[in-house]
Amino acid sequence: MSFLAELLTNKIVLSVLITYIVTGLFKLFFYYLGTEEWNFQVFFRTGGMPSSHIASVASMTSAIYYLEGVSNLFVVAVIVSSIVIADAIGVRRAAGKQAQVINKVVDEFRYFKKFRTRRLYELLGHTPKQALAGFVIGLIITRLIFMF
Repeated sequence: MSFLAELLTNKIVLSVLITYIVTGLFKLFFYYLGTEEWNFQVFFRTGGMPSSHIASVASMTSAIYYLEGVSNLFVVAVIVSSIVIADAIGVRRAAGKQAQVINKVVDEFRYFKKFRTRRLYELLGHTPKQALAGFVIGLIITRLIFMF
């Protein structure tokens, strides 16, 4: 069996890939509900409802648990997942809030011709609700994959 075939039939990879696709589709749907326009770039962007990063690490960690139980690999996955979740809710969310403030300051000083810059992307992190939604989706999809 080729490397690519082995990779794509691996339950961990399959779980994470399907989880990422499903959360991306949810992001598109929720973006459409809020703006009434389709923006397919939202699928790949950070931030938004639900968190695809958190869903992916929750999927990876739960898939490892289903395959190996409480093993050393599972413990490492829990640690990495905890770091990703803390980063998404804490650091990246704070950076997004700072980007909002900086964009407001730039907007106030637009009348200076020398002061030109592109707007910063503001939707970097996640609210606890977005994080929880991603976490639950990751667990549910992985469970469904391991049931079949």
